[in-house]
Amino acid sequence: MQLARAQPFSNFRIHRIISSDFRSKFLYLGITKNSKFLMRYGISNLSIVPVRTDPSETSEMCTQILFGEHYSILEENKKWCKVSLAFDGYEGWIDQKMVNEIPRKIFRQLEKQQLIVTTNPFNIVQPANGYSNFLIVAGSSLPFYKSSNNSFRIGSASFIIQGDKLLPVKKNLRKVLIENALKYFNSPYLWGGRSPFGVDCSGFTQILYKMIGIQIPRDAFQQAMIGENITFVEEALPGDLAFFDNEEGEIVHVGVLWEKNKIIHSSGKVRIDNIDHNGIFNIDTSRYTHQMRLMRRIIQTND
Repeated sequence: MQLARAQPFSNFRIHRIISSDFRSKFLYLGITKNSKFLMRYGISNLSIVPVRTDPSETSEMCTQILFGEHYSILEENKKWCKVSLAFDGYEGWIDQKMVNEIPRKIFRQLEKQQLIVTTNPFNIVQPANGYSNFLIVAGSSLPFYKSSNNSFRIGSASFIIQGDKLLPVKKNLRKVLIENALKYFNSPYLWGGRSPFGVDCSGFTQILYKMIGIQIPRDAFQQAMIGENITFVEEALPGDLAFFDNEEGEIVHVGVLWEKNKIIHSSGKVRIDNIDHNGIFNIDTSRYTHQMRLMRRIIQTND
């Protein structure tokens, strides 16, 4: 059984999601506690950037920055930068060679933009003035997107994208979320992952919600603190979230509820299993693998 980032509720670090949209508004002044370090900003121009807990190649990957996601640079050394992701406030270290800086003005413009997000598992992107195609994954952001020619900008570079994009939608959110979830079927589990190449349980749910225009925190224990409580499995609607704990009462897993007592979750791989008030019943091993703690409703419509 793969575990989410286990944290008791008492250890919830509120500074990571200090505002309702989980963006890093506390960095507005552009300075850190070290007044000698002027705040810098970046945006990912790579498909996936690994974010590590400590500034070392051997440190665990705690999350990933997807293409088009922007961040603040909190501190740095010769080889590493500590960053805070604008999307969810998550902090970690990335390789200096993967940093793509942008001016503060562009960062502020990105903060005000409505997200346009890729929904195909893999999408072909081509520079507007070149032929070097490359792939980006589902959940990637398309800054300054223009629907007239399918173009967008990363810093000063312009790109053209092929494939489906999620334009702002306000109906059928549950149906769209489940359709996107099924695209990840059999994607391998990866601690810290947020892509079809490898995804952990809370990265999976976060990206699914991003693809319907809703921002939720990165870790399972944080996600369990938002939305409305659901008492019975029979009351759940497609797209609601179920959370599971360990013997110490820590939230260690999350999955997306589907219809007919089914759950879609990342455990070994993205899979579909049965669920009831006891927890997740693995259809391959015919045993319970996760103990139910609670269920939450984030989407406020029933369609």
